[in-house]
Amino acid sequence: MKKLIISKLFLYRHRFQIGFILLGLAYLGLLFGLPLLSPGGLSENEMISATESYRLDLTSVFKGDVVDLPYHALQKLSIMAFGLNVYAIKLPSIIIGVLLGLLLILLLNRWFKTNVALMASILAVLSGSFLYLAGSGTPLIMLVFWPTLLLWLGSKIQGVTKPKPFYCFVFAFALLAAIFTPHIIYLAGFIVVFAMTHPHLRFTIKTLPTIPLIFTIFIILLGLASLVVGAIVSPGIISEILLAPGLTFGQFFTNIQEAFVPLFSWNTTLESVFLSPFIGLASIALAVIGLLSTAKGFFASRNSIATWLIIFTIFLAGLNPESAILILLPMAILIAHGLRYILDKWYDLFPDNPYARIIAIFPIGFFLGIIIIAGINHFIFGYRYIPTVANEFSNDLTLLTKKIEKGTTIYVVDRPVEYQFLKILEQSSQSYVISDTIPNAEELPKSFATLGKQDLKQDPTRIVTSPKSENSDRIYLYSSKE
Repeated sequence: MKKLIISKLFLYRHRFQIGFILLGLAYLGLLFGLPLLSPGGLSENEMISATESYRLDLTSVFKGDVVDLPYHALQKLSIMAFGLNVYAIKLPSIIIGVLLGLLLILLLNRWFKTNVALMASILAVLSGSFLYLAGSGTPLIMLVFWPTLLLWLGSKIQGVTKPKPFYCFVFAFALLAAIFTPHIIYLAGFIVVFAMTHPHLRFTIKTLPTIPLIFTIFIILLGLASLVVGAIVSPGIISEILLAPGLTFGQFFTNIQEAFVPLFSWNTTLESVFLSPFIGLASIALAVIGLLSTAKGFFASRNSIATWLIIFTIFLAGLNPESAILILLPMAILIAHGLRYILDKWYDLFPDNPYARIIAIFPIGFFLGIIIIAGINHFIFGYRYIPTVANEFSNDLTLLTKKIEKGTTIYVVDRPVEYQFLKILEQSSQSYVISDTIPNAEELPKSFATLGKQDLKQDPTRIVTSPKSENSDRIYLYSSKE
């Protein structure tokens, strides 16, 4: 009987490729199914984003409307192509989420061994926090996308004998586009300071070819110049990009507390679109192990970058609590460090025992499975049933388009965000008439609806209910008795 050699088996030789393919399929399936899973509605920020995107036109750049321009342009194309619905609003984030997941996998695979990169990628891109970010129809995902892209491009430049000029140019263009995203201008400054102070990165810069280096600096300066010109045309850009108008010293620390309490606390009464805890206890434990394991080689660029990113994230959270979402990137890196440390210690215990290595697959797989399944369940059911989070999302758009006949006049009173948002429905489909003022009784149409209860001194003919509304009442329909 021929002896079985495990290393020659197809599944063993291609185990990592198969693992990454399965991870990609699972990730894509979850992403494109997100609008059907959770949060089951739209937040106020998503409505504001959709409204700003729909107002975008060809003259917006000359008017100075350049903040988050790539995202808003993509979101407008999505709304124009598929109409105003939940899926169209979230589709840009889903597309960018696919790219972000791919970049994160490539980054971890470049910095770590393939087995560590695969497991860390699974924990990162299949986590509830990452799925929320990729399923939120706001430009918030760009705050994580740009740093991840810049880190990956930086990894292609640093650590090689002769960096390719192509990656230098792409890095410069990415940095140019990134500074128009709120807060990323701080990251640009952080990257410059970090590159100038870190010995390994200083050496890499010195080894770059002269002409590509000059062009790279020129592209970055061009981006800063365009930002200055935009600020002159529209001064409001500065406050949007810096996101610190009227910020006081005390408010800075209040913002940090408001940002991180929902992320790590199991019980919080704070109303937030972030599900608490945003990062699971098991993932935090792995990240802490990873942080401690990097202390010895802290001055290696990939070891210190996660620590500095955490400090940078805390600073950004003081300016705007939503910026705490950037913590996902350093946490993913630290989780990879933690997994690498655990696997190395296990292999050190059994350096010449192949059975020990095989046996380790089962507890590790079981551990990863528990984290992933628990995280996805927490994401799906938490956003639906935890009141402090579920109340932040509204399904009014779905109720209107499915329960209200076309041509109906809908009065949206004392709800400026929803009114501006639903005006898109009137302008794009011309199926409804949206108004924010209820006329006198004699001027009311024969058939109309109100979003929320209004004192009209008459009984509604039908009430549309919603599980996301107090007492379930959401839309009131009225019609004449004639």
